[in-house]
Amino acid sequence: KKSEVSGVMAKADIKPKSIQHAKKWSDDVENLYRFQQAGYRDEIEYKQVKQVDTVERWPETGFVKKLQRRDNTFYYYNKQRECEDKEVHKVKIYVY
Repeated sequence: KKSEVSGVMAKADIKPKSIQHAKKWSDDVENLYRFQQAGYRDEIEYKQVKQVDTVERWPETGFVKKLQRRDNTFYYYNKQRECEDKEVHKVKIYVY
C-alpha cells in the first residue's frame, strides 16, 4: 500500500464483505471475468486503483473493451463473450 494515499482514496477504499463463485454465465460475470483477468477484483477496485471514472466498453454489448493492468500494460477484449462455460466457476463475485 502507498503511504501517500489521499484522504479521498482512504474513504473510497471499499472492501468486499463476502465472496461467491459464479454459477452461470451472465453479462455481469463476463465483465467480472475481464477485470479479474487484468488483476482486479471488479470495477470498483479498478476505478480506485487507476483513478478513473469510467471504463471503456463496447457500445453494442456493454462488455469491457480495454483495461489497464497494474503494470500499465493494456488488455483489449472482444465485443463477444470471452468467458467460456468452463471458466465461469472461476469468476469471483464480491459482495459489498
